[in-house]
Amino acid sequence: MLTMKLFVAVGRLLIGTTFGVSGYGAVRDPKGRATVAAPTLDKLREIVPLPKDDALLVQINGGAQVAAGATLGLGIFPRLSALILAGSLAITTYAGHEFWKVEHPEQRNAQKIYFLKNLAMLGGLLVIAGAKKK
Repeated sequence: MLTMKLFVAVGRLLIGTTFGVSGYGAVRDPKGRATVAAPTLDKLREIVPLPKDDALLVQINGGAQVAAGATLGLGIFPRLSALILAGSLAITTYAGHEFWKVEHPEQRNAQKIYFLKNLAMLGGLLVIAGAKKK
């Protein structure tokens, strides 16, 4: 039982740290991510009234990743934290890794790998979100 609790705690810490580092990068330097996210954000604005400042939206998303990553890593509201990260990751993955639109084979493959890696992380987050409360 102790081993399982240790695995869960280490797993949450590893996933949370990954989002904390990535989110911090987005907060500090949103420009490149904002350029990549712009077409998806424009589509979302047709449905949801979002601010026009793409860099600000990237920073807000990054801040959410830092906060939810920290709380997940520390075991504070892990299910809620995982759901927040899952929502953020789903949008980020679609906006940032549209491998089906890439023509160059090596770049397409690289984007597909990032896309699939993110799907694996999303799966892990959903496992955490769906775990029974103890």
